Amino acid sequence: MPSSAAVEPFSLDIAAQFGLTLRCQRDQRRWSQERLAAAANLNRTYVGELERGEAVASLQTAQKLASALGIELSALVLEAEHRHRLASQRRRVLMGIAG
Repeated sequence: MPSSAAVEPFSLDIAAQFGLTLRCQRDQRRWSQERLAAAANLNRTYVGELERGEAVASLQTAQKLASALGIELSALVLEAEHRHRLASQRRRVLMGIAG
């Protein structure tokens, strides 16, 4: 069930884009937040906060999550940066200042 506090895809907040990346990675595996949290040795509520961009992961936490997902930390961060860059470009286009 989507939360009313869902991450805005055009958000320029890198933490929000990291959270969206985390959720997409989790969804691709068809994992629940509970499963990811257990695999990363984190609290499920905290994983939800990260996914919604309400919390900012430390480097150690990001590493735990990447390991639990079976990917490199750099891949997780690069995907979040890519989403952030795309969101910035889309926002400029929507505001009519692309160029």
